[in-house]
Amino acid sequence: MCPDRTGVQVASNLRQVCSRIAVGFVVSATAHCRKGLPRMSGHSKWATTKHKKAVIDAKRGKMFAKLIKNIEVAARTGGGDPSGNPTLYDAIQKAKKSSVPNDNIERARKRGGGEEAGGADWQTIMYEGYGPNGVAVLIECLTDNRNRAAGEVRTAMTRNGGNMADPGSVSYLFTRKGVVVLEKNGRTEDDLLEIVLEAGAEEINDLGESFEIVCEAGDLIPVRTALVDAGVDYESADPDFRASVEVPVDAEGARKVFKLVDALEDSDDVQNVYTNVDVSDEVLAELDA
Repeated sequence: MCPDRTGVQVASNLRQVCSRIAVGFVVSATAHCRKGLPRMSGHSKWATTKHKKAVIDAKRGKMFAKLIKNIEVAARTGGGDPSGNPTLYDAIQKAKKSSVPNDNIERARKRGGGEEAGGADWQTIMYEGYGPNGVAVLIECLTDNRNRAAGEVRTAMTRNGGNMADPGSVSYLFTRKGVVVLEKNGRTEDDLLEIVLEAGAEEINDLGESFEIVCEAGDLIPVRTALVDAGVDYESADPDFRASVEVPVDAEGARKVFKLVDALEDSDDVQNVYTNVDVSDEVLAELDA
């Protein structure tokens, strides 16, 4: 704690689980793709490379589609001018950093802002459930077909060791927050505190090469605006769900949870998946071995 900065907790090791989970998902996804590769006749290196590229392209296509939906919804909610709509601005920047083509970004902005026809009636739906080892799972969908989304989420859960739950069954274990991630670029925690303290920052976490600023969900725009006004670039500024109680798992449990998350995120209707899994450094090392 920093006693001279009321209400703000600065800890280099807090919320390390978030970075662990992010790393773990990458480990799991890579391992899953590798195991899923078919046996190629004659061990054709070209065929194997072609298949891997197809898998990567498919995942990139799904990611692009989800980023495009975020732009369209942000424009519809707050207007199609990024200069007057911080949420839209952030959605566009995130898409650009993920190499989404500019034409796709502009068309989504116009559809959402009413400048171009063809926009879908996107609805946000939250589903709740339990994964392997009793891990709580929140699934955030952005869909134009509630029945399709519900069916795909249920199928992914039941096929990967999960169970659907009634509304409110696990959501009480999570708190809605705002999270801004930015590269250090020589800055210290104190440097950032001077910028975001008055805007509502609650804590700053050291993630190694970057910092994570956590605030109330309602303070997300003021915090990112304070950074912009100070000339500080950031990687992302997104709402998030943070678990108040976490469930530690061993390597086998982690693999099962990651597999479930991969299956859920494979649905075009699923935008985000949140869990309260806690994967230790030791377990991550075992998974990476």
